[in-house]
Amino acid sequence: MNILHISIECYPIAKVGGLADVVGALPKYQKDLGNDVLVITPFHDNQFTKDATLQEVYSGTIVVGNDEHRYTIHNLVSPDLGFTVNLVHIPGLLDREQVYGHKDEIERFVAFQIAVLDWIKDKQYIPDVIHCHDHHTGLIPFMISHANAYYYIRDIPTVFTIHNAQYQGQIPYDRLNYLPDFDHSKIGLLDWDNQINPLATGIKNSWRVTTVSPTYMKELQQRANGLEGLLRDEKKKCIGILNGIDTVTWDPETDPMLIKNYGVGSVISGRKANKKWICESFGLSLDKPLFGFIGRLVSEKGADLLPDIIEESLNTTDVNIFILGSGSPETENRLRALKEKFPDRYHAHIGYDEKLSHIVYAGADFLLMPSRVEPCGLNQMYALRYGSVPIVRRTGGLKDTIIDIGEGGFGICHDQVLVWDVCYSIKRAIGFYEDEKMYKKLQRQIMKIDHSWNRSAQEYTNLYITLINN
Repeated sequence: MNILHISIECYPIAKVGGLADVVGALPKYQKDLGNDVLVITPFHDNQFTKDATLQEVYSGTIVVGNDEHRYTIHNLVSPDLGFTVNLVHIPGLLDREQVYGHKDEIERFVAFQIAVLDWIKDKQYIPDVIHCHDHHTGLIPFMISHANAYYYIRDIPTVFTIHNAQYQGQIPYDRLNYLPDFDHSKIGLLDWDNQINPLATGIKNSWRVTTVSPTYMKELQQRANGLEGLLRDEKKKCIGILNGIDTVTWDPETDPMLIKNYGVGSVISGRKANKKWICESFGLSLDKPLFGFIGRLVSEKGADLLPDIIEESLNTTDVNIFILGSGSPETENRLRALKEKFPDRYHAHIGYDEKLSHIVYAGADFLLMPSRVEPCGLNQMYALRYGSVPIVRRTGGLKDTIIDIGEGGFGICHDQVLVWDVCYSIKRAIGFYEDEKMYKKLQRQIMKIDHSWNRSAQEYTNLYITLINN
């Protein structure tokens, strides 16, 4: 089976969040099942593309509104990611270092989608199924079905995965001319709340809709940033498939980013070496339990509560807390300010650092995830893989993957996104940490939990087969 994944992000080419990790791992496991898998993503002007070896395989011209753009498609020759990758290069439009945050994002994302479909239309590559990821590719199922230019590929099944419904990519109707000519009697399939809504469009027009965990699919039918009713109406074609993690990239025995590698049998000494490096590098005490947070400092992650959680916890308990992330300037400033108040028990590294994140998973005793919204979450799976105990709010994929130790499980869970709830969970964690025998036993246990992509890759493959044979 020929599978085409279309995404704005793909690790390690360009990563902002979990979308990149999924698109950088799922194809590898689908290929292992005997499929021919291709990922197509933008050419970003970053260090990865500067170092990569690329071969041009196609060139063309697209029109977006009143602007004509020449573009090329390059095959990634090296490094080998374990599956085939093509990069769409639109000079002056897609080739930016930053993935998001540009004033012309509408033009960028529409141009990317049209370029991909023109390439497919010209029979450069005819997939058996097209898998689109998030709103940046949400117009593709509509254009395949209803744009005149793509009449000959309209029978290719499309799958649309919602990684995060909070971001929908709304486009005002004065940009309607950005789209290729289509049957205007179908314009309602683009519309939601008097705008073109790419996320809603993907839901309406794809053959199947998936989300990244079963619980998140249920939650979206109640809270989806205005799309709840649509998802309830379309629920017959919706399914939640839990994400996995790339257990080759995320393997504490071979991870080149760690200070010291370790397996289940050497978890205590290995994790101690990584924790020691963190504490020595950032002025923390090795003999205290270390709580870490890794992620975007935004409301949906509960990060706006972190300054109050940190202050309350450090005033009432004897712990270390380490924060790694960036996001809201207000939250960043509050986190920086706390360094002066707790110089020897707290540190915030503002920014993105892939190597440091791996070391934190390997060195932090507990990982905080007080999320308001967590479609799936990968951090808790990375934490388990590296022997760090997750402290999570029961929502989305966190609810699907973490069972509380009080219920015979292997994490610490709370139900509310409140400072009190998180601080209480931290106190529970301290009590558990002080039972050294039980804590070390749990570390070995959680490292053995299988959250690889094997099962999920098979579920997606089975889904594709049902569409092709329909």
